[in-house]
Amino acid sequence: MAGEQKRKKRNKKMVFRINLMFFAVFILFSILIFRLGIVQIVYGENYKKEIEREVEVPVASTAPRGQIYDSKGRLVVGNKPQLAISYTRSQSTTQEEMIQTSELLAKMIKKDTEEDLKAITERDKQDFWIIKYPNEAAEKVSDKEKDELQASDMSAKEVDDEIYKRTRERITEEELNAFKKDELEVLAIFREMASSRMLTPHFIKNKNVNEDEFALVSENLHLLPGIDTTVDWERYNALKDEDGEVTLSSVLGNVSSSKEGLPSEMLEYYQSKGYSRNDRVGKSYLELQYESVLQGQKKIMKNYTDKTGEVTKQDVVREGQAGKDLVLTTDIEFQQEVEKIIEKHVRSLRGSNYYLDRGFVSAMNPQTGEVLAMAGKQFVKDEKTGETEVMDYALGNMTSQYSMGSTIKGATVLAGYEEGVISPWSVLVDRPLYFDGTQPKRSWNTAGFGAINDLTALRKSSNVYMFLIAMRIGGQQEYIPRGKLRIDKDEGIRKLRYNFHQFGLGVKTGIDLPGEVTGQSPIPPNGGNTLDFAIGQFDTYSPLQLAQYVSTIANGGYRMQPQIVKEIREPNLENNQLGAVYKSIEPNVLNKITMKDAWIEHVQDGFIQVVNHPQGTANSGITNKKYKIAGKTGTAQAYYGGPLKVQSNPDTWNLTFVGYAPYDNPEIAISVVIPWLSSDKSKINLHIADEVFDAYFKMKTKQKDEENEEL
Repeated sequence: MAGEQKRKKRNKKMVFRINLMFFAVFILFSILIFRLGIVQIVYGENYKKEIEREVEVPVASTAPRGQIYDSKGRLVVGNKPQLAISYTRSQSTTQEEMIQTSELLAKMIKKDTEEDLKAITERDKQDFWIIKYPNEAAEKVSDKEKDELQASDMSAKEVDDEIYKRTRERITEEELNAFKKDELEVLAIFREMASSRMLTPHFIKNKNVNEDEFALVSENLHLLPGIDTTVDWERYNALKDEDGEVTLSSVLGNVSSSKEGLPSEMLEYYQSKGYSRNDRVGKSYLELQYESVLQGQKKIMKNYTDKTGEVTKQDVVREGQAGKDLVLTTDIEFQQEVEKIIEKHVRSLRGSNYYLDRGFVSAMNPQTGEVLAMAGKQFVKDEKTGETEVMDYALGNMTSQYSMGSTIKGATVLAGYEEGVISPWSVLVDRPLYFDGTQPKRSWNTAGFGAINDLTALRKSSNVYMFLIAMRIGGQQEYIPRGKLRIDKDEGIRKLRYNFHQFGLGVKTGIDLPGEVTGQSPIPPNGGNTLDFAIGQFDTYSPLQLAQYVSTIANGGYRMQPQIVKEIREPNLENNQLGAVYKSIEPNVLNKITMKDAWIEHVQDGFIQVVNHPQGTANSGITNKKYKIAGKTGTAQAYYGGPLKVQSNPDTWNLTFVGYAPYDNPEIAISVVIPWLSSDKSKINLHIADEVFDAYFKMKTKQKDEENEEL
């Protein structure tokens, strides 16, 4: 009986314990359900986003750069489509996985050119060796060294970094040089993959991908995680001749390659604008100036990744769009003809002119500021071959400066009117000027021209007339033979420069290109330099400034901003023709000179006489009188400042010309600058100008005839 009671008592305890356990399980299960409910209802959306993260990634290489056309719609710079192979690195990709993909891809494509292998650095080889040979790499640092490092005050990361550093340093040259060519090819691919950014496509190969490579990779994409086949573009110049010379190449500028990516000095700026590191951008001049227009709109993708970081799918958020196209103000046929004229004449004189190596022509529409041609040629000796090559130096029209001589005398005469020291038809005596303690200052006719007015002074290019204007502006109203020159040199040159600046001489022209010079404006050491300034023998100017100056005289006193871009057009990729006008570049008046209109017209008469009067300094050199050309010649003694190494600075001559036509309704204004001749006897400046005007008006007639035929 007692045993039965004990058994029942044990059973009750067991039932109680079982019930207690079930109750506890029920409570725990209820808490779990409650917790799951909270997770699903309250935090479910957050966890869902954690599992399927959405990352917006701009995809490069899908937006072709805008193209560049000349004023008649002829392609100047375009894009060639090219097959490409890219790699997109996921967030969970390991180096070992990239090695495996690289080894497989190396069997399908060639990436062993001299450029590919040369890009591999010693550091690349060291990292690659450590990954390829982990056991051998681990032995480079002994266990004792590792224990000592771990026992030091260094953090775990610092310890790992130090072990890695020692491992790298202890890899021998023999081990690094043991890589075979096929292994280096794998490394060339791997280094491209390793340098890519997470979830951002990076080109493994985008040059010379042949159709067989493209097809083979496309068929095996399932074996190549992250690899894709796509189409990229290559910038090319449509006007490259058989010698590889490119018309206007120095002005058009360059675009970085996908390897170069963003320039380091502008990295933060471009990244703030949404660029990726490997985006191609304009590096110089026109490509740089209009980067924001030429750069296309990237395709924006939304990548869905799982919790491991693998991309599960992609959606297009915004389609890409090609960059907008530029239409230049320059007719490329006229540009090329001007280049030929410069090269022909400079080449013909180089044999007798040791220092002569370049020539420039800037041509503008004086009414609008449109740059009709900006041509420059430079003869450059190749140090390796010893051969002389003719290079495009159009950029020199705005980035180099020279003493321009008498071409600026129109500005000197107008400054004289403005400062009240002479007036139209004023007569001054041209004779040798003797100042105490200095060499006499004369005109090219050393005996002097006698009593002459301002128009005669321009026609015959009198130096003395200009000296006397500068003296008066500097405060000395009368010339005293054998006396001291008592002008205020600083005040005189300040007033002259102020007036010259109104024409664009000594200030930036405002052309829509970066990097133009202002010329050199030194402080005059003596009063004689102020006189030299008045005949173009002190300050220096660029050929483009000279063209802007004569344009200002030609159009009646309006300084026009030179423009090399005429229009911005919407892209039209379907038929490679110009799209709709997005923006027209309107003429921009920078300033109206303060001289009276009648004064400007009077100087215009002087410029007409220079070319058309029998005694004009350009009369015999400018033969195409039918075009109604007005202008001014210039000859300046100048110190040589070119690339040749000289023991002493030799005296050379700069021959220049400015002009416009027709003089009763100007539509073209030009400057011609030929520096560093051995003699002033040549008329190369006038022959070039004559042929440039002839080429322009013949081109215009030809285009009219073609238009009439179409009608």
